[in-house]
Amino acid sequence: MATLRNLKIKTSTCKRIVKELRSYEKEVEKEAAKTANMKENGADPYDLKQQENVLAESRMMVPDCHKRLETALADLKATLAELKEANEQGAEIGEAESTITEVEAVVKPTEE
Repeated sequence: MATLRNLKIKTSTCKRIVKELRSYEKEVEKEAAKTANMKENGADPYDLKQQENVLAESRMMVPDCHKRLETALADLKATLAELKEANEQGAEIGEAESTITEVEAVVKPTEE
């Protein structure tokens, strides 16, 4: 049985994963810039290799984060649908709906 408390928790989970995803994307940008800079400046091949590994690791976190976000989003939608069916009311419903809209905007671009 879905509750408003469950909905609130699932809404928070989605928001947290979006934040996490944004931070990984920023990290990838930062590491990519650092890698490019090292290449331009003819950095030591060993150091460059290490930096490329750091960049690759950061890049791997993005799809993983996307998958978790898609799962969390589906979970949130299911809980919201269940509560709407039961005619539940509350601020949590509106909060969940706006979070779903935000998350869908984040998730969709990668599918194209």
